[in-house]
Order: sequence, then C-alpha cells, then structure tokens
Amino acid sequence: MKFVQTKKAPSAIGPYSQAVVANGMVYTSGQIALTPEGVMLEDDVVIQTKQVLANLKAVLEEAGSSMNMVVKTTIFIASMDDFGIINEIYEQAFGSHKPARATVAVKTLPKNALVEIDAVALVR
Repeated sequence: MKFVQTKKAPSAIGPYSQAVVANGMVYTSGQIALTPEGVMLEDDVVIQTKQVLANLKAVLEEAGSSMNMVVKTTIFIASMDDFGIINEIYEQAFGSHKPARATVAVKTLPKNALVEIDAVALVR
C-alpha cells in the first residue's frame, strides 16, 4: 500500500491521505474546492467544481493514474439544483471517458463546499 501526497492539490484537512494506491488501483479521498495552498474558493458552483476536478486530476497523476483511467466517481453536492451545471463541467473534464458514477445530495460538506468528488482508478 502506498499513500499519495502532492503539493499540486490541497493537503488533507484531517487524519487521511489524498489517496491510497493498492493492488493496481488508486482510491482518492474526496476533493473539495480548496486551492493547493488550502484556500477555500468562493461560493460559486462553477468555480468550485472546476477546482475540485483540478485537485482530483493532480492527485490521480501523482498516484500514477489519470482522468482517463478512472473507473468510478462519487459526487456529493449540497443542492440537487446544481446537478446540471456540475454535470456539464464534469463531462468537459472527462471528455469521451465515461466512468461509473453516483451522485448524492447531502446536507453539508466540509468547509461548506458546494461539491465534493472522489474517484477510484487504475494505476499505470
């Protein structure tokens, strides 16, 4: 088992790793709209979703994977009203690659984020 840490994404804000690589797979922790410096971005779902996906990409690449190797994601959103715009930005990030996915509306997220995404992916 290998614990993943990159400065291109925010450090974990609790007792967990950005990701763990085990048995040819990478399991990322949920990413929210923190910059790599740890600053929470403004209360705008478009800006937050783009940062979340940039963080996810950075963690996957540090783990020896990529967005095109993602098998499954889980999206947690603060409001199902934001589903459409999050879905558009998500589709842009993944292109023609279509991993399995679950989307769940939740009451609150860490730091009052509007969106959080985690992923499971193959490692090169």
